Amino acid sequence: MASNSTLHVWPIPAFTDNYIWCIRDSQSAILVDPGDAKPAIDYLQQEGLHLSGILITHYHADHIGGLKDLLTWGHSRGVSFPIYGPAAEDIPERTHALFEGDRVEFAKPAISLGVLEVPGHTLGHIAYVADTAHNPGETPKLFCGDTLFASGCGRLFEGTPTQMSSSLAKFLSLPEDSLVYCTHEYTLSNIRFALAVEPQNVNLQAWAKEAQQLRDRNQPTVPTNIAHEKRVNPFMRCDQEPVLAAAENVIGKKLNTPAEVLAVVRAWKDRF
Repeated sequence: MASNSTLHVWPIPAFTDNYIWCIRDSQSAILVDPGDAKPAIDYLQQEGLHLSGILITHYHADHIGGLKDLLTWGHSRGVSFPIYGPAAEDIPERTHALFEGDRVEFAKPAISLGVLEVPGHTLGHIAYVADTAHNPGETPKLFCGDTLFASGCGRLFEGTPTQMSSSLAKFLSLPEDSLVYCTHEYTLSNIRFALAVEPQNVNLQAWAKEAQQLRDRNQPTVPTNIAHEKRVNPFMRCDQEPVLAAAENVIGKKLNTPAEVLAVVRAWKDRF
């Protein structure tokens, strides 16, 4: 069991490949993107945790679908809690609308998170960053929803390649030891595509073996960290020569910016 002063982030599996992240100490918890209430409630009750609040990154059903049932469950126990989410998206249960630069503060568990606007997957998508300046002694953490995945990025349902490129650039500027808590177990399929882009990437080859071993043991492949994604994720490497060359080979013309490279690589992934 965690001590009162130490944060842990626990993955609660949901559906077939979602993770609901539970930020917790020994007594209290915050849920990130609870698309399904039952596994979240089961975990909270099993661990005897008080729910202090919920963080939402975007409005898709597999990220907000559990909110009504969680509110009902809380009400039945005489517990109320804030629900934070992006201001630009329609989330009926949201109590606090967030913009870039806002901060979310919790006393229990003790954590302070900054907000980044990261459009691409959806137009209003946000991410939460727990940096060391506001969380002394803790490894920095990024809760990125469906913008960044281990070895991949989210499909562009609403945004443009330029928006996604700018959003990923915000993540590239974070400390390299920042832990990346994405919300899907897409890693093995992402790696297969990444190897098509960069078959000679030795870091990626090693990661393919490690990730497969983790999944063979039914263990999550996440979190990774920013340094790792810079080495193996083609969408975080759109300024690197091997990815640029692969994209130019696919499109048959010269590409001039990381956003142009990302557009080609994302379209390639969509049909892979």
